[in-house]
Amino acid sequence: MTAAVTSAPCEMIRTEGLCRSFGATQAVSGLDLSIAAGCCFGLLGANGSGKSTTIQLLATLLRPSAGVALVAGHRVDRAPVQVRAALGLVFQEVALDRALSARENLDFAGALSGMARAAVRARSNELLALFDLSERADQPVARLSGGQRRLVDIARALLHRPPVLLLDEPTTGLDPINRRTLWRFLRRLCSEHGTTLLVSTHLLDEAGDCDQVLLMARGRALIRGSPQQLVAQAGAFVLELSGEEAATAPFAGLGPARAEGGTLCVRIMDPAFTLNRLDPAALARLGAVTLRRPRLEDVYLDLHRPESER
Repeated sequence: MTAAVTSAPCEMIRTEGLCRSFGATQAVSGLDLSIAAGCCFGLLGANGSGKSTTIQLLATLLRPSAGVALVAGHRVDRAPVQVRAALGLVFQEVALDRALSARENLDFAGALSGMARAAVRARSNELLALFDLSERADQPVARLSGGQRRLVDIARALLHRPPVLLLDEPTTGLDPINRRTLWRFLRRLCSEHGTTLLVSTHLLDEAGDCDQVLLMARGRALIRGSPQQLVAQAGAFVLELSGEEAATAPFAGLGPARAEGGTLCVRIMDPAFTLNRLDPAALARLGAVTLRRPRLEDVYLDLHRPESER
């Protein structure tokens, strides 16, 4: 008999051995997650890594092929109604009627969920104020910016006060300013309102706003930790070298390296390293030399190198 799986009191999302197959394709394979209440958690990876499938499994839009998933203490396969009541869901595409105003979209969503009209109006006013949209509340959604439409979409998902919010690539199509605005409000949801966020994204530079991140590839978990912890594992510096001489001594022995087109990226573990340690004559034969701090992108790309090259 299989032992029952339960969430710890502080957990809002838990998976054990979660799998989802589409024919011979394993979209999610043996995924283990534990996400605490009030945490902003990022699922990171390239398109096709299994992020969206994980979101759909947790949202009860897909059934697991194997394993267990719980949201707010409820199993997604056995208590889908309770799971949906505990969730707000934001898809990649904005789910709003562009002909209606922001307030009318929220009124409509509240009516569909069975909320009383007075409760919808009070909650709508609260959310519109939270997202700095009160002055635009009665304008058609079509006249709002892409970032403002996305914020209205998130307000719609939060209308019934769910403790968990799932966001699938929420910044798709947004410019850098609107992306930063959106992330500022997402952080407020965690810090001021205690909402648990699970955000999927392929934009690794956004991960710095998360408390914890999980890097995925081909449906599997690669590594988990805070963004700061993961970047620290990449070393003190990354030395970028371009030119025909880049892959030869004296550069090859500096540290683990990966090739990116015509550039060799060398991981430098010594925090006291400077370019003065390199042979000036060898440097002169290179096209370009850059010494920079590691980024989360370096962690992800290093994990994708063949085992023999690590």
